[in-house]
Amino acid sequence: MRPTLDPREAERLVETYADLILRLSYTYLSHTQDAQDVCQTVFLKLLERAPAFASPDHEKAWIIRTTVNTCKDLLKSHWRRSTAPMEAAADIPAPAVEEGSLLAAVNLLPPKYRLVIYLYYYEGYAAQEIAHLLGCSRATVNTQLHRGRERLKLILKEEGSL
Repeated sequence: MRPTLDPREAERLVETYADLILRLSYTYLSHTQDAQDVCQTVFLKLLERAPAFASPDHEKAWIIRTTVNTCKDLLKSHWRRSTAPMEAAADIPAPAVEEGSLLAAVNLLPPKYRLVIYLYYYEGYAAQEIAHLLGCSRATVNTQLHRGRERLKLILKEEGSL
Protein backbone atom coordinates (compact mmCIF):
# COMPACT_ATOMS: atom_id res chain seq x y z
CA MET A 1 0.00 0.00 0.00
CA ARG A 2 1.31 3.45 -0.94
CA PRO A 3 1.90 5.94 1.82
CA THR A 4 -0.42 8.93 1.77
CA LEU A 5 0.08 12.43 3.01
CA ASP A 6 -2.49 14.12 5.21
CA PRO A 7 -4.06 17.11 3.34
CA ARG A 8 -3.23 19.44 6.24
CA GLU A 9 0.39 18.26 6.18
CA ALA A 10 0.53 18.79 2.41
CA GLU A 11 -0.81 22.32 2.84
CA ARG A 12 1.79 23.02 5.53
CA LEU A 13 4.57 21.82 3.25
CA VAL A 14 3.37 24.02 0.39
CA GLU A 15 3.12 27.08 2.65
CA THR A 16 6.54 26.39 4.16
CA TYR A 17 8.56 25.46 1.08
CA ALA A 18 6.88 26.84 -2.08
CA ASP A 19 8.87 30.10 -2.01
CA LEU A 20 12.12 28.26 -1.33
CA ILE A 21 11.55 25.86 -4.23
CA LEU A 22 10.56 28.66 -6.61
CA ARG A 23 13.55 30.83 -5.71
CA LEU A 24 16.00 27.94 -5.88
CA SER A 25 14.69 26.62 -9.19
CA TYR A 26 14.55 30.13 -10.71
CA THR A 27 18.16 30.65 -9.66
CA TYR A 28 19.05 27.38 -11.34
CA LEU A 29 16.96 27.78 -14.52
CA SER A 30 16.50 31.57 -14.97
CA HIS A 31 12.97 31.04 -16.28
CA THR A 32 9.80 31.64 -14.28
CA GLN A 33 7.59 29.04 -15.99
CA ASP A 34 10.24 26.36 -15.66
CA ALA A 35 10.66 27.23 -11.98
CA GLN A 36 6.90 26.88 -11.48
CA ASP A 37 6.96 23.50 -13.24
CA VAL A 38 9.78 22.33 -10.99
CA CYS A 39 7.88 23.50 -7.91
CA GLN A 40 4.85 21.50 -8.97
CA THR A 41 6.98 18.44 -9.75
CA VAL A 42 8.70 18.55 -6.36
CA PHE A 43 5.37 18.67 -4.55
CA LEU A 44 4.02 15.82 -6.68
CA LYS A 45 7.06 13.73 -5.74
CA LEU A 46 6.50 14.63 -2.11
CA LEU A 47 2.83 13.63 -2.29
CA GLU A 48 3.54 10.40 -4.15
CA ARG A 49 6.36 9.21 -1.91
CA ALA A 50 5.26 10.70 1.42
CA PRO A 51 8.70 10.13 2.97
CA ALA A 52 9.07 10.00 6.73
CA PHE A 53 11.39 12.76 7.86
CA ALA A 54 13.51 12.42 10.98
CA SER A 55 13.54 16.17 11.63
CA PRO A 56 12.63 19.54 10.08
CA ASP A 57 16.22 19.80 8.85
CA HIS A 58 15.92 16.43 7.13
CA GLU A 59 12.64 17.58 5.54
CA LYS A 60 14.20 20.80 4.25
CA ALA A 61 17.28 18.96 2.95
CA TRP A 62 15.04 16.50 1.06
CA ILE A 63 13.10 19.39 -0.51
CA ILE A 64 16.29 21.18 -1.57
CA ARG A 65 17.95 18.03 -2.95
CA THR A 66 14.81 17.05 -4.85
CA THR A 67 14.50 20.58 -6.27
CA VAL A 68 18.11 20.61 -7.47
CA ASN A 69 17.80 17.13 -9.00
CA THR A 70 14.55 18.08 -10.75
CA CYS A 71 16.22 21.21 -12.18
CA LYS A 72 19.14 19.12 -13.41
CA ASP A 73 16.75 16.62 -14.99
CA LEU A 74 14.95 19.45 -16.78
CA LEU A 75 18.20 20.96 -18.06
CA LYS A 76 19.43 17.67 -19.49
CA SER A 77 16.08 16.58 -20.94
CA HIS A 78 15.88 15.98 -24.67
CA TRP A 79 12.89 18.31 -24.94
CA ARG A 80 14.83 21.19 -23.43
CA ARG A 81 17.84 20.65 -25.68
CA SER A 82 15.80 20.33 -28.87
CA THR A 83 13.40 23.27 -28.52
CA ALA A 84 13.74 27.01 -28.80
CA PRO A 85 11.86 29.70 -26.91
CA MET A 86 8.79 31.20 -28.62
CA GLU A 87 10.54 34.56 -28.79
CA ALA A 88 13.21 33.08 -31.05
CA ALA A 89 10.58 31.69 -33.40
CA ALA A 90 9.00 35.14 -33.81
CA ASP A 91 12.06 36.31 -35.76
CA ILE A 92 11.77 33.54 -38.35
CA PRO A 93 9.51 34.58 -41.24
CA ALA A 94 6.96 32.16 -42.64
CA PRO A 95 7.98 30.74 -46.00
CA ALA A 96 6.73 32.88 -48.86
CA VAL A 97 4.01 31.41 -51.05
CA GLU A 98 4.92 31.64 -54.70
CA GLU A 99 2.47 33.58 -56.84
CA GLY A 100 0.58 31.21 -59.12
CA SER A 101 1.35 28.12 -57.03
CA LEU A 102 -1.26 25.64 -55.93
CA LEU A 103 -0.74 26.67 -52.30
CA ALA A 104 -1.43 30.30 -53.26
CA ALA A 105 -4.71 29.17 -54.82
CA VAL A 106 -5.56 27.15 -51.70
CA ASN A 107 -4.92 30.26 -49.61
CA LEU A 108 -7.61 32.08 -51.61
CA LEU A 109 -10.28 29.63 -50.38
CA PRO A 110 -12.57 30.56 -47.48
CA PRO A 111 -11.01 29.45 -44.15
CA LYS A 112 -13.25 26.41 -43.56
CA TYR A 113 -12.38 24.94 -46.97
CA ARG A 114 -8.74 26.03 -46.81
CA LEU A 115 -8.26 24.25 -43.49
CA VAL A 116 -9.65 20.87 -44.53
CA ILE A 117 -7.89 20.99 -47.93
CA TYR A 118 -4.60 21.82 -46.24
CA LEU A 119 -4.94 19.12 -43.58
CA TYR A 120 -5.99 16.50 -46.12
CA TYR A 121 -3.53 17.17 -48.95
CA TYR A 122 -0.55 18.86 -47.32
CA GLU A 123 -0.48 17.22 -43.89
CA GLY A 124 -1.84 13.83 -44.99
CA TYR A 125 -4.68 13.48 -42.49
CA ALA A 126 -7.64 11.23 -43.34
CA ALA A 127 -11.16 12.71 -43.30
CA GLN A 128 -11.98 10.90 -40.05
CA GLU A 129 -8.85 12.30 -38.39
CA ILE A 130 -9.68 15.81 -39.57
CA ALA A 131 -13.20 15.43 -38.18
CA HIS A 132 -11.75 14.44 -34.82
CA LEU A 133 -9.27 17.35 -34.85
CA LEU A 134 -11.94 19.90 -35.75
CA GLY A 135 -14.71 18.44 -33.59
CA CYS A 136 -17.15 17.83 -36.42
CA SER A 137 -18.53 14.82 -38.29
CA ARG A 138 -16.76 12.98 -41.08
CA ALA A 139 -19.64 13.89 -43.40
CA THR A 140 -19.01 17.59 -42.72
CA VAL A 141 -15.33 17.18 -43.57
CA ASN A 142 -16.15 15.27 -46.76
CA THR A 143 -18.63 17.98 -47.78
CA GLN A 144 -16.08 20.72 -47.10
CA LEU A 145 -13.44 18.81 -49.05
CA HIS A 146 -15.79 18.44 -52.02
CA ARG A 147 -16.85 22.10 -51.97
CA GLY A 148 -13.27 23.24 -51.43
CA ARG A 149 -12.09 21.23 -54.45
CA GLU A 150 -14.86 22.75 -56.58
CA ARG A 151 -13.92 26.29 -55.53
CA LEU A 152 -10.25 25.51 -56.07
CA LYS A 153 -11.05 24.35 -59.61
CA LEU A 154 -12.80 27.66 -60.30
CA ILE A 155 -9.87 29.66 -58.92
CA LEU A 156 -7.37 27.69 -60.99
CA LYS A 157 -9.49 28.12 -64.18
CA GLU A 158 -9.67 31.88 -63.59
CA GLU A 159 -5.89 32.04 -63.21
CA GLY A 160 -5.45 29.94 -66.36
CA SER A 161 -3.70 27.16 -64.46
CA LEU A 162 -6.21 24.54 -65.67
